[in-house]
Amino acid sequence: MKHILTTIFLLISLFALGQAGLSQVPKGAWKSQEPTGSTSTLIVADNYLAIASYSVGNKYFERSEGGPFTMSGDKMTYTPEFNSADTAKIGIPIVFTVTVKDDILTLRYEEAMVWMRVDDATDVPMAGAWHITARASGGQGELVKIHQEGTRKTLKLLSKTRFQWFAIDPAVKGFYATGGGTYTVQNGKYTENIQFFSKDNNRVGSSLKFDYKLENGRWDHSGKSSDGKPVHEIWEKIK
Repeated sequence: MKHILTTIFLLISLFALGQAGLSQVPKGAWKSQEPTGSTSTLIVADNYLAIASYSVGNKYFERSEGGPFTMSGDKMTYTPEFNSADTAKIGIPIVFTVTVKDDILTLRYEEAMVWMRVDDATDVPMAGAWHITARASGGQGELVKIHQEGTRKTLKLLSKTRFQWFAIDPAVKGFYATGGGTYTVQNGKYTENIQFFSKDNNRVGSSLKFDYKLENGRWDHSGKSSDGKPVHEIWEKIK
């Protein structure tokens, strides 16, 4: 599993080598299929990455981690803000060197591993790193600002076709929940297809449809949660 996570990190810089100056990693999603049948996916969005390992067929969530990163040439410095399997790694920067060719990413760290690109989200309006800033109590009524103080936060990363959200508190190395899978947007509807959910594996395979609207970097999101309760939230892109 150590090599799986390392591979994902290297993947980001690897793809960057194909870009001018390597100063910025393009938004997108990446995937690796393990011999055990589990899947590892990575979403890169707005200088933040999220990783998850899971099995859709067995409805099994294995682990997840993520955090911000910076690029300098072909070097990526990644600093985990959460790690569901090893909290000792939170806050400790990791520097990786990578190379890339087309959509095949060869990741070299102790050994070489290969990843395939899932999508390129460079020009996708929904793609990015979002944090929730307001929510209506019980999903109805007036929107109230949240997470304005302290270090606890809920983020959601989107590529062109994939999403992952997570509730964390980096200051206390807290990991509370995560979920993700694929999504689609059409005619004002945002639909999530759940492929993993750390709190309840029985939710895997279900789909949730929401009304959505994008205005000035704000994502107005409303509908019903996975447990059938009304939801009305405002998300804003991390700047």
